[in-house]
This record gives sequence, C-alpha cells and structure tokens, in this order.
Amino acid sequence: MRVALVTGGSKGIGQKVCLALANEDTIVAVGFNNNSIGADKTVELITQKNLQAFAVHIDITSAKSVDSAFSEIEKKYNVVSILINNAGITKDNILPRMSEDEWDYVLDTNLKGAFRTTKKAIKGMIKNKWGRIIYISSVVGIDGNAGQSNYAASKAGLIGFAKSISKEVGSRNITSNVVAPGYIETDMTATFSKEQKEVILDKIPIKRLGKGEDIANIVSFLASNESEYITGQVIKVDGGLVL
Repeated sequence: MRVALVTGGSKGIGQKVCLALANEDTIVAVGFNNNSIGADKTVELITQKNLQAFAVHIDITSAKSVDSAFSEIEKKYNVVSILINNAGITKDNILPRMSEDEWDYVLDTNLKGAFRTTKKAIKGMIKNKWGRIIYISSVVGIDGNAGQSNYAASKAGLIGFAKSISKEVGSRNITSNVVAPGYIETDMTATFSKEQKEVILDKIPIKRLGKGEDIANIVSFLASNESEYITGQVIKVDGGLVL
C-alpha cells in the first residue's frame, strides 16, 4: 500500500485532501503541528469508513521534526509515496510595516518547509521509481496581493520550486505539480464581512467561494496513476478569479 503524507491535515483544505486521498490502496498520514485534536478527528473520519489513517506530528520549520516524522511513518508502514505540501501560514502587513520576523517566519514555513519535506520524501520515491508531490500554493503567488508580499513570495517560490523538481525527477516516474486555490471557504474567509464577500464574489465568474472539496478533488487526481503525464504544472482552482 502507498502512504500519503498531508502536512496541515488537521483542518480546512488539508482535512478535505486527507479524506479524498484515503482509499483501499492508500494509508493517509495526517500531519499536524499544534492541532492534535483536529488531526485525530480527521483520522476518525477516515477510519470509520474502514480505511487507514494515522496522525503524525510534524513541524515543517524544524528539520529534526521532519526527520522524526518520516522515520515514524517508515517504521510503521512504508516510505512516503505521495506528499502533499499543504501546511502554511500568513503574517500580513504592508511592506513599510512588515518586520523581518514576519517575513522570515512566513518564508521559512511556507517555502523552506516544503523544501524540508520534499528533500526527505524524494529519496524513497526515487528508490521506488514512483512518486507524487503536490504543492498547495495560491493565486496570490501568481497575481500578488497588497499586504501579503511575504505570503505571495512564498507561494510564488513554491511554483518555481515545483517546476524545478519536476525536471529533476520526471524520468523516475515522479511528478511534481502545484494547485493554486482562490478564495476557499475556510476559517480565514469565515471572518470576512458581508460587504467583503460581495466584493470578492463580484470578481469570480462562478459567483461562489470555493469549497475544500474543490481543491481535494484535483489533488486526488494529481496523486493518482491517471495523472502520470502531468508534471510541472500550476492548476488554478479559483472559479475563474485569475484568468
């Protein structure tokens, strides 16, 4: 059986991705850092369908924690064959007010965190001559956004990183792709006012916010055998927001 590791799998998009990936051929490692309760809930939602999942602590800002998580997974099950780099943070501020700590924390988590997990996973994928690596970026990494220069830089960096990896390991039957969500129904968008949502919806041709399942569906496809001829691509899932 293959093992899929989803970082940030305890809630939101990550949880939906875990649910979509779980099947008879895949064991899902639900990665979490602070939200162990959410990770346990994700595992419960999967195991109650008689499918396999387990929670694993992984702090992607720590190489030691990443090493420990992969060792735990490999000791219990198998090498990670499917890696979903989903965990990420925001520390928004306009540039004149942005501190170096705000810049560094976002880049270290969102971009260098993916470097740490990918480097660790890719060795086993090369050995097995099969792997799927998927990065959850954002349309902000394509189009930019005021007050999010650090976040946009980190998400744009994921795109360049994923494309480079696709060229390094494509001959080993390993694909590397990016999914770029638009406005998705999450804890963050739940705080938007009615007026803010109306402004956003006016820009989206499909006239609704995305759902976690919209992202999970494309991730599930990119993680499958059916996507073997797709690599180095950035797939926007945004209802037509960025054309």
